[in-house]
Amino acid sequence: MGVPGPALAHCRVVDHVEITAPGLLLRPWRVADADAVLDALREPAIARWNPARGAGDDLAGATDWVRRRADWSGGDHVSLAVTSAADGSLLGSVSLHQIRGEDASIGYWTVAAARGAGVASRAVVALTAWAFAELRLHRIELCHAVANPASCRVAERAGYRAEGTLREAYRYGDGRRHDEHLHARLSTDG
Repeated sequence: MGVPGPALAHCRVVDHVEITAPGLLLRPWRVADADAVLDALREPAIARWNPARGAGDDLAGATDWVRRRADWSGGDHVSLAVTSAADGSLLGSVSLHQIRGEDASIGYWTVAAARGAGVASRAVVALTAWAFAELRLHRIELCHAVANPASCRVAERAGYRAEGTLREAYRYGDGRRHDEHLHARLSTDG
């Protein structure tokens, strides 16, 4: 385990951080989100690219998934529900994980109804800006399966520069190891 980010090291369960982006509210996960999370994690594209390890099996698994993401006390992740600013409906998830010192990785998913509307890109941009300002991170990496071109578009739109391909780097929800594209942003990028 690495050293947590400097500003996150003292956090406990965080229920007050809210980040806005055009048409979106990024907020901490709530147990009340479990039903919507269960539906989302059962959706084939989310299940394929975001292995949830049992969270999509039943409501108890989804509730545990929500509770783990809401608890930032380990200092190694920040996970937020991406919701509609208009009606509060769940549109997706965005998370910083593997926070170590000034470095982290970012991941996300969106429900089927929200895809193609820029939700993931706006959420990634908002959380990235927050992480650079509030957690004083310097580098955030974004990896996605080469076979997932929609995630490549999210990375590019969010200002994450392509850095290379990682061969058979991660086992996804389909059980196969996939090559990944590595993108990154630095706090000094324009």
